[in-house]
Amino acid sequence: MLTYDILIIGSGGAGLYAALESRMEEDLQVGVLTKVYPTRSHTGAAQGGVNAALANLDTTDTWQDHWFDTVKGSDYLADQDAAEIMAREAPIVVREMEHWGCPFSRTDEDKIAQRPFGGASKPRACYSADKVGHVMLHTLYEQGIRHGVNFLNEWQVLSLLHDGKRCQGVTAINIQTGRVHTINAKAVILATGGHGRIYWTRTSNALGNTGDGTAMAYRAGLPIKDMEFIQFHPTGLRRTGILMSEGARGEGAYLLNGLGERFMSRYAPEKMELGPRDLVSRSCETEVREGRGGPEGEVFLDMTHLGKERILEKLPQIRELCIEFEGVDPIDEPVPIKPTAHYSMGGIHTDINGQTQVEGIYAAGEAGCVSVHGANRLGGNSLLDILVFGKRAGKHALEYARGASFTPVSTEQEEKDTRMITDLMDGDGSSTIADIRRAMGNLMAEKVGVYRNSKDLETAVSELADLQEQFKQVQVKDQTKAFNTELVSALELKNMLDLAEVVAGGALERKESRGAHTREDHPERDDENWLSHTMATLGSDGRPNLEFSPVTITEFEPKARTY
Repeated sequence: MLTYDILIIGSGGAGLYAALESRMEEDLQVGVLTKVYPTRSHTGAAQGGVNAALANLDTTDTWQDHWFDTVKGSDYLADQDAAEIMAREAPIVVREMEHWGCPFSRTDEDKIAQRPFGGASKPRACYSADKVGHVMLHTLYEQGIRHGVNFLNEWQVLSLLHDGKRCQGVTAINIQTGRVHTINAKAVILATGGHGRIYWTRTSNALGNTGDGTAMAYRAGLPIKDMEFIQFHPTGLRRTGILMSEGARGEGAYLLNGLGERFMSRYAPEKMELGPRDLVSRSCETEVREGRGGPEGEVFLDMTHLGKERILEKLPQIRELCIEFEGVDPIDEPVPIKPTAHYSMGGIHTDINGQTQVEGIYAAGEAGCVSVHGANRLGGNSLLDILVFGKRAGKHALEYARGASFTPVSTEQEEKDTRMITDLMDGDGSSTIADIRRAMGNLMAEKVGVYRNSKDLETAVSELADLQEQFKQVQVKDQTKAFNTELVSALELKNMLDLAEVVAGGALERKESRGAHTREDHPERDDENWLSHTMATLGSDGRPNLEFSPVTITEFEPKARTY
């Protein structure tokens, strides 16, 4: 049986930062278990920036401004104590990244360069051209290697083990061998990223963003929070959903409808294209609904006025993606775009140190929900979230593991998981992974998208339950042990179906419009009845049970959110 003092699940920014904090004690064994090679983690896809009130471009910027912008952007659903911690600690973690060698773009004075981002009152997004997530990920991985973190690459986590009070570890399958293992650990940090792939056909998320850690925690009895809040990024490429960074609009790109109008003047006359993402996505969708879109139901991102030199310097990756996937060079013509499922505001319920209700089990990054994003995340705050709360989870786990002993664990769950895999191999084959996955993605995009209503959500809840039943008939036809990617796809699909049910169920229950959750049949925000977090646990019938908990308000009373 493998044994670690601290085991981190996931090798993105939150997981790697947690691993670095955990390795501050050389005598503790720290491992990172990941289903992809670490530098392939989805953090590397982040393009635009990481927020911190460094005041390098606007000397009047403060962490208090950042705090308020975050709370306002969340539509007042963020827990304000957590948002305060994130804004206050932002300069510390960004400068730590810089000192570790992260190659941020620089100002003429050789300070970290910053650009404007949506929903922000000051330009505070620190960037590296249009690939800041990529350089951050590589910097953290290099530091992990330097400090002796042990990596279990190409392992798929299966079950979270605890005795109701304390962490015991996990079970996981070694993809290279096909064998299921029990891994005993004093502390486990879940940092597996988001679950945007539940939308499948309309998402900017990597193929691996299937919510593995969140689903595993849910099945282990831990509450998951605010899952109905899914952020649609307004500028995904028309046919693929691949992200066009908010950095493009930060550099001055325009949004145009099919008539060539800068339509954001109708929706956010002060902020225009730099309104918050929920507002801009709804605006794009409204233009199309009202007949002002392009021939394929798109609007357009216009960078032509920025000029070739600026695009090549600041947005080179964006240009390459436009050419490769749409056949459009943004130097010469506007790029066709549609809102794309991008980020999961909800996740595993944690406190400000990433700790769950079970001692020794933590969550951080997009998999966790300390609730700094509330109902809508500001661009640039996701990379910050993974740094601040990855660091805090790692530090707290280290303190916990110093004084904790290993909790004995049997191989019972390992045997159950092995039987579950055998059952998948021996299914009757009347349902296929691809068919269920496609049906789920289309259902979520059509019924649980930017605009929602009772009828569509009821349909989604019912049909997702049907898809869960169909999944029981799936057969993994590839019977090999080593690198069985069909098996991995089946395990991921189960995770996505479980989470999609919670997303749709929470969206049906929340009878208001707030942030990224827009109900056509309940168009107003309702603070009297719905200023609360949705808490979902797995019921004995296999369906989600929903309860509600209060939002922490310390400084900013909720008020109308206008831009």
